[in-house]
Amino acid sequence: MSRFVPVDRQTGYLLPPSVEDWLPEDHLARFVVEVIAQLDLSDLSMAYAGRGKAAHHPEVLLGLLVYGYATGMFSSRKIERATYDSVAFRYIAANTHPDHDTLATFRKRFASQIEKLFVQVLLVAKEMKLVNLGRIALDGTKVKANASRHRALSHGHIGRIETQLREEVQQLMEMAGNADRESLPDGMDIPAEIARREARLKALAEAKAKIEARAQERFEQEQEQEQEQEQEQQEYEAKVARREAQRKDGRKPRGKEPKPPQGGARERDQINLTDEESRIMPVSSGGFEQSYNAQAAVDVESMLIVGTTVTQQCNDKRQIAPMVDVLGALPGQLGQPDVLLADAGYFSEANVTTCEAAELTPLIAIRRDAHHRPLMERFAADPAPPESTDPLIRMTHRLKTKAGRALYGLRKNTVEPVFGIIKHVMGFRQFSLRGLSSVTAEWSLVALAWNIKRMNVWRAV
Repeated sequence: MSRFVPVDRQTGYLLPPSVEDWLPEDHLARFVVEVIAQLDLSDLSMAYAGRGKAAHHPEVLLGLLVYGYATGMFSSRKIERATYDSVAFRYIAANTHPDHDTLATFRKRFASQIEKLFVQVLLVAKEMKLVNLGRIALDGTKVKANASRHRALSHGHIGRIETQLREEVQQLMEMAGNADRESLPDGMDIPAEIARREARLKALAEAKAKIEARAQERFEQEQEQEQEQEQEQQEYEAKVARREAQRKDGRKPRGKEPKPPQGGARERDQINLTDEESRIMPVSSGGFEQSYNAQAAVDVESMLIVGTTVTQQCNDKRQIAPMVDVLGALPGQLGQPDVLLADAGYFSEANVTTCEAAELTPLIAIRRDAHHRPLMERFAADPAPPESTDPLIRMTHRLKTKAGRALYGLRKNTVEPVFGIIKHVMGFRQFSLRGLSSVTAEWSLVALAWNIKRMNVWRAV
């Protein structure tokens, strides 16, 4: 008698197999199908004209994308192969095999509708009693763009290339004038060489104009932020005064002379030739990458993402108002958020006022706190409430109370683990699409996949 389980790959099934028998009852793929079945996909379905070959149902394509993003498979080609190789993908696709072109086109074509489906999934979570908006933690993370930073051109480098190309065009024109008297190098076609350089000069001029337009937009935004600009001017004046004092003491100031803040394009301003809407941003691992700044508002109790935005600005200071608008547009049945937690990168007096105006209690760190506070300070009694009605003074007092510190401490235990799981467990570190509107929709798809994955965990609990 054999000690091993028999291995037989030849005998057929006695009865036709059913995809329902392929997965455990609590499998994520089953839950993805169940949730998507509750969504209103009429906008997607009505977009198909019904002519030609029968199309794959939006429910199937959306399910494949959501499960792919939830399990770290973002490539449409890999998802297509998985419908043959993976039992879970085969279950979602109901034994059909949409090709990668169909999946990629669906993801790009219905980007705006996917953002709306994100809200529908939150309503499903509400019906499951998994979310009730109250305390919200906000943070941002840099996500690499679908573009290499080595495909970027700076304003200064464009100027140097333009000078070189104009000199080469002039040289070619002179060679064309002397063509009858001098022999040309073998294989040189002067008209083609001139046309090639003129085309590059035209493309460089367009890139330069876009950089200058961005610089003007940036300068106008800086003009609107008078307080920030005053601080910048004060810092400049302080640097100048400090250097003058060093000279009077007989010491030579170190470093370059400080420059006053000014508008216009700077030499290091860049544009990327692959995805011109992405930006060079510092990343937490060190260095710089061509990236977008993805924002997420996370419910403290359930750790579900309840709002998303994507910005080209590497600084978070101006992201409170857009997220407040997103939260304000959520359906009323989800509840009303009442507290917003954010780190020091979001702090400004204007942001505190914005939260108060939206009936949100702000808990925004004014500065980065030390990791180990003194023992007696930790157990000190709460300070007396201020008599002032100024929102900033009230928030500062709130952050000094035991209850305020405990509440703010929930921030890093809420939103940062979500980003960690999305990047290191789900594996989403780079956008597949290009352009701000497309990556905004893709970030909504990532958040939707995270929410369904999280809802499946809560359902088991």
